[in-house]
Amino acid sequence: MVSMRWEALLDLHRLHDGNYRQAAQRAAYDQDADRITFSAPFRRLANKTQVHPLYDNDHVHHRLIHSLETASVGRTLGLRVGEWLWKNAHIEERNQAVVAGLVYAACLAHDIGNPPFGHSGEAAIGAWFAECFARGEGLFSDRHACFAEEFEAFEGNAQGFRILTRLEMYREDGGMRLTQGMLGTFVKYPVTARTRLQARDACGLKKFGLFQSDAATFATVAGATGLLPRQDAGGASWWCRHPLVFLVEAADDICYNILDLEDAFLCRDLTFGGVEALLSAVSGKKDYASGNTPQENVAYLRARAISAAIGACVEAFTENYDAIMRGEFAGALVDVSAQAENFRRIEETARERIFTSARKTELEVSGRNVVHRVLDGVLPVYEALAACDWDAGKLKGYERQLERALAIDLRNARDPFSALHSLADFVSGMTDRYSLKIARMVTGAS
Repeated sequence: MVSMRWEALLDLHRLHDGNYRQAAQRAAYDQDADRITFSAPFRRLANKTQVHPLYDNDHVHHRLIHSLETASVGRTLGLRVGEWLWKNAHIEERNQAVVAGLVYAACLAHDIGNPPFGHSGEAAIGAWFAECFARGEGLFSDRHACFAEEFEAFEGNAQGFRILTRLEMYREDGGMRLTQGMLGTFVKYPVTARTRLQARDACGLKKFGLFQSDAATFATVAGATGLLPRQDAGGASWWCRHPLVFLVEAADDICYNILDLEDAFLCRDLTFGGVEALLSAVSGKKDYASGNTPQENVAYLRARAISAAIGACVEAFTENYDAIMRGEFAGALVDVSAQAENFRRIEETARERIFTSARKTELEVSGRNVVHRVLDGVLPVYEALAACDWDAGKLKGYERQLERALAIDLRNARDPFSALHSLADFVSGMTDRYSLKIARMVTGAS
């Protein structure tokens, strides 16, 4: 069986930048992390929901803190797996740092495409587009040409790739121009929405992670990094995952599962006893320092649980190494690790006690209505633009005022498909509080 090769997987050439040369004192993957860190979409994560929308407690996680913590865990996973790869003669010694650096940068960016109000915001955007395509009017009249399926199941992972490679920095010319090894490590689901619906056996691809307009860009990344192409009997084609994607996914799984428990304790959705039982099962420890507060004990258990989960995921990667390198491994490392049952219990508790808490549910309902009001309010700008034959200079009246007031970027809206992506770019880029402000503006609410 054909396996992927690390020489290609760790490719440090930049997308759309053939003249780039890595500086001796600044590694390419460090520059990737810097470009992500200093970008506006990354900064906006500070005001985007992780689990608890619009929460007043400053200690509760938002997307930016979650991304930084995930990157920290991802770097440790990368260092430990990199050491194993070197000791087992899969990579050169110097490439241990490359493995860790690529995972760190990809983890930093892993939520950069998330809309306001977290996953409920994704669902709200998708539901709004589904309603519009069901009516089939105006910009929504041609489902096939507009690839309706990638709007109706709006996916923050695909939006993230769009931001990294198209919208930020070098617009429409490679975006941030990140290394191709990092971009391969970033894409969790290397398949488009249409192909995902058609594919009969897309190994491990539970969602789509690429918009149709970005498929050619990812094909370049896949070619450079040597990702294995896949095709089913019906002709649907996609790529297998980059092996380091599994480490990014593991870092995310570890952080959101364990840290959601800490947030739930702070928000009083779970008792200390309930959190202690779940975290101590992972960590195997309950040896608190005397005089600690319950909050300090939860923090201690959280740290020990993260360490134990990292070890379990490293072991899971090495045990499944051959299948991963052949593109045949379809699971998540956490789910096949020695900690699988403990994480299953945490996820079950989250579903039953955290995600259904009264305050969170109420705010998610409000968030959905905010997102829909914003989309309803901004859509007339794009309808007017279509009536002007896609010439933004011809906009007049209210639509012109709205475009200016909201600083809507219409540069790449040139047909219904690109216009709908421009609309999704605008709304998904908003923070929670800014979307609330714009919803009030476009509806005239005080």
